[in-house]
Amino acid sequence: MILSALIFAGLSSALPQAGGGGQNTMLRFGCSQVVIDRIDPLVNPGLAPSPHMHQVVGGNAFNVTMQSTDIAKLADCTTCGYADDFSNYWTANLYFKARNGTYKRVPQIPNRDLFGDKYTGKTKGGFVVYYVSPGKAKVTAFKPGFRMLVGDANNRVSKNLKSQTCFRCYTGPNFGGDNAAPCQDAKLDTEGFPKGACPGGIRSNILYPTCWDGTNLDSPDHKAHVAYPKNGPALFTGSSVGGDCPSTHPIKIPQIMLEIVWDTSKFNNKAEWPTDSQPFVLSTGDDTGFGQHGDYVFGWKDDSLQKAMDSAKGCMGASCGGLREQQPDAGNACQVKQVVHEDADGWLKELPGMGEMPM
Repeated sequence: MILSALIFAGLSSALPQAGGGGQNTMLRFGCSQVVIDRIDPLVNPGLAPSPHMHQVVGGNAFNVTMQSTDIAKLADCTTCGYADDFSNYWTANLYFKARNGTYKRVPQIPNRDLFGDKYTGKTKGGFVVYYVSPGKAKVTAFKPGFRMLVGDANNRVSKNLKSQTCFRCYTGPNFGGDNAAPCQDAKLDTEGFPKGACPGGIRSNILYPTCWDGTNLDSPDHKAHVAYPKNGPALFTGSSVGGDCPSTHPIKIPQIMLEIVWDTSKFNNKAEWPTDSQPFVLSTGDDTGFGQHGDYVFGWKDDSLQKAMDSAKGCMGASCGGLREQQPDAGNACQVKQVVHEDADGWLKELPGMGEMPM
């Protein structure tokens, strides 16, 4: 627990402090998987199967189209620690590619409980979600129908975007080697997959834009209606959440970050690795990691998120702003039936969907 205490102290000191006695809000909560499926209602609405597999957390209104503008009215349970967050968050899965060419899905480790949290460490699969609002700036919560995308599933080259998505190699058990804010450390964080074995697993972080055009809930590429601050994203340092927005996107929105810990510990025997590369590959077929991406569809009930962002007292973690909480068993029990029935956990000759791609 010493490491957890150090991280708590580090994040607390790194969060921007507001003037006039104002405080910051940082929601940090775990979400179990609600389904693993090959559908993508944001990029490929109505298509089943979609080109690649995803792991999804959040409310049980997740479906092939997600046409409703207010999914909070359709869901009746969520996998997340906050009971009023029926949003959906999803990313590509991670697979191990063995030397013989077969693939095995890499499971996720429940992240550590921090800041009084008693939920996150008991989740099944899934990941941790952050919402950050500095007390010194007015932050407008998302509206029903809002959605956005970070990253490019087809990217295979470095674009110097480590501040938006990154990986961290845990050098020891119990999240060993985690001693800096995500995507900030030149030595610990990489834009692509780590090259060597990671005894404690690999952590993925995805940081969403914090500026909105104030009009559009979505855009054709799911990106143009939002933007990063002028000085780029930098969670917990104040330059992202508290940074100036461009004039084209003047409305400040909460900083969302996804944090996934992949349990690579069972795949660290280099005798089983491919001879010419590191062994991990995203479900998109990406063995570089540069195509890491995250989808988001807003689904908080009523004005619950806005109230938390406006909290005059400020708060951190899984108890915040009067938000309703739930027990881990309730979140773990919330599920969506798989639409495309495929093996998610066995040894596979090819990644789901890759055999369908044209040559």
